[in-house]
Amino acid sequence: MSISGTTRLYVVLGDPVVQVQSPGLMNPLFAELGVDAVLVPVHAEPRHLERIVDGLKCAGNVDGIFVTVPHKAAVAGLADRRSPMVEITGSANALRREADGRWYAENFDGTGFVAGLVEAGHDPKARRVALVGAGGAGSAIAAALLAAGADRLAVCDPDTAKLAALRARLNAHWPGRTSVSAEPDTDGADIVVNATPLGLRPGDPLPFRPDRLAPRTVVADIVMKPRETRLLREAAALGHRVHYGIHMLDGQLDSYRDFFGLG
Repeated sequence: MSISGTTRLYVVLGDPVVQVQSPGLMNPLFAELGVDAVLVPVHAEPRHLERIVDGLKCAGNVDGIFVTVPHKAAVAGLADRRSPMVEITGSANALRREADGRWYAENFDGTGFVAGLVEAGHDPKARRVALVGAGGAGSAIAAALLAAGADRLAVCDPDTAKLAALRARLNAHWPGRTSVSAEPDTDGADIVVNATPLGLRPGDPLPFRPDRLAPRTVVADIVMKPRETRLLREAAALGHRVHYGIHMLDGQLDSYRDFFGLG
């Protein structure tokens, strides 16, 4: 990869960023397409986020911002324009500079996650799904699962105010198909999803107990590094089908190409 004064910049913001996988996917894509651009990670603590985003907006050669934990909800509020999906979910994972200099926010987490599920043979249509975590990624995944035809969706998060707000937004589009709780409700679920950061660190507790799931339940994790989290390792040992976090990012690549006009 050759970087020069003409190279366009993309960044991925997170806290931490050691786990991000997007540079390893996007930079080879830039090279394959002959696009003079590079994606680099930027460690942004929450207290500095708004200042960092403002600075990136002012940098004339920055064309796009990718967003990971824990900034997806906060970044949605820093965009000048938001897609319908961002309005529904209240979170964003990608921003692009528009021709007029304003910044437009979109969220591909949910559609990417569902695309990865379908590709792996776990289509959520007419299935019962339990989702742990109603943060930036979780809210997007919730909306995408319902849009994909999930029969029932049980979402859990200890932040009950955030849960209630998400349920209200989801019910406005898919009435009566979502239940919420502070603790995981995995009873009768065909697919159970960890949409929390639990698993990033070796000492993290499990987001839910795989030993309480029905046999052969699909257990999905959105954590990408490590690839095999403790949750997936224990679920596989119990005979459950497991679905890795990297599939969510793989499912977003075509969307990113279109969104950023990469050809």
